[in-house]
Amino acid sequence: MKRTLWLMLVVAFAGGCAQTPPEMQVINDAVEALGGRAPIEAANTLVLEATAGTNRNLGQNRTPDADLPVFNVTQFKRSVDFANQRARQVQTRVAVVPAGVPPAAPQNQNFGVDGDVAYNVGMDGKPVRQGARIAIDRRTEYILHHPIGIVRAALDPAAKLANARIAGTMSVVDITTSTGETLTMAIDSTTHLPASVTSMTYNTNLGDVAFETTFADYQDVSGLKLPAHIASKIDKYPNTDLTIAKSTVNAEVTDVAASDAVKAEPAPVVTANVTVEEVGKGVWFLAGQSHNSLLVEFSDHLELIEVPQNEVRSLAVIAKARELKPGKPLTKAVVTHHHFDHSGGIRAAIAEGLTLVTHEINKPYFEEAAQRTHSIVPDALAKNPKPAMIETVSDSAVVKDNTQAMELYKVTDPTQHSDSMLMIYFPNDRILVQADFYNTAGMAFPRAVALNDNIVKRNLRVAKHVPIHGAVKTQAEFAKVVQANKPAASTN
Repeated sequence: MKRTLWLMLVVAFAGGCAQTPPEMQVINDAVEALGGRAPIEAANTLVLEATAGTNRNLGQNRTPDADLPVFNVTQFKRSVDFANQRARQVQTRVAVVPAGVPPAAPQNQNFGVDGDVAYNVGMDGKPVRQGARIAIDRRTEYILHHPIGIVRAALDPAAKLANARIAGTMSVVDITTSTGETLTMAIDSTTHLPASVTSMTYNTNLGDVAFETTFADYQDVSGLKLPAHIASKIDKYPNTDLTIAKSTVNAEVTDVAASDAVKAEPAPVVTANVTVEEVGKGVWFLAGQSHNSLLVEFSDHLELIEVPQNEVRSLAVIAKARELKPGKPLTKAVVTHHHFDHSGGIRAAIAEGLTLVTHEINKPYFEEAAQRTHSIVPDALAKNPKPAMIETVSDSAVVKDNTQAMELYKVTDPTQHSDSMLMIYFPNDRILVQADFYNTAGMAFPRAVALNDNIVKRNLRVAKHVPIHGAVKTQAEFAKVVQANKPAASTN
């Protein structure tokens, strides 16, 4: 009897002295600070609403190192169903435009995710399925990049916690969820409230990037403490900054599930369709999608204008160029400007051995882009590493031989769209190639007036406009657009 009692006391003492693993201690501290395990696990839904905030437009700044363009968020609602791994975000945002540029129309965005199915709802109310990568990113951002979402995931017995550490004033732990997402949560060492959640994702231009969401201004909500200020960044770039006016726990959430029809759709994949039209002697228009390219033939080599969007599109354009003229080497790719939708194929071009030609402002960014890590989604350059070869243009340059003449000019841009833009002129056929200033597929932008000013400044005798966006147009058609926009441009 005495021996049995002694053993019981030893076991009890050992159990009482067992220390909580440091990783679990970070989670426990956050749980207690947020309001306790029971209310956290009982929070099956969460609705966030805001009427003030900003979004940034990644990859669309005036120069590669300039501040990103801003959208003012006038309405925001994110509905999260933790139990079913569903969420939907609806927001209205308005671009902040420079002085002298007409106000932008509001943009209405309606995005959802249901497990591994992402969908967008258009203005017609019809949901359309999005790609698999988008589903991963939305599920991570909407559900796990919030204190309640990440702590609920960490409390799952199937989750794995690792690498507890101190970073400045933060206690930090890595969390791998039961469904395989890996995130890092940092909590304030004093308040123990979550300060940030970080996860890795993939960007076509930037490669592997850290997506970080920070939390501040905690307030009492239904027995929990929830942040009223939520901000995020992608890599070093600011992304979203929201002041949450209202957080509602366990509200009825009925509009987050993907329809059966959307679930039945296959997840779309990136494809390329390249059409060919000869627009001048030794100049071919490579169209077929939203962004066009051109193939230019010289006596002993070929050059490409624009490697846009992504490597699928750019590799298809490169292949088509070589198919059209197999007897001559394709040596260079002229990139009109650094904006991500126009430079998304530069790494593919480098992997194919092409020298990039661009405005001198873009060179540091292009060099950096060529060196970035692409391991989450290995791209052509990651699979076939090559050094970046870059030629730059300052104000103007001429490429000429006995068969072809091509003139490159920097575009002066009072609209503040891009300070790193090149336009390309072919004097033999009086063809002008440019991006974004005369988008013949869209509305008649006031930037056409600025483009016309550049044409006049350079004394170019343009007969045909071959745009990076849209169809080929005549100078007469362009002149009508310029005339229509002059009054609007002059009164702002």
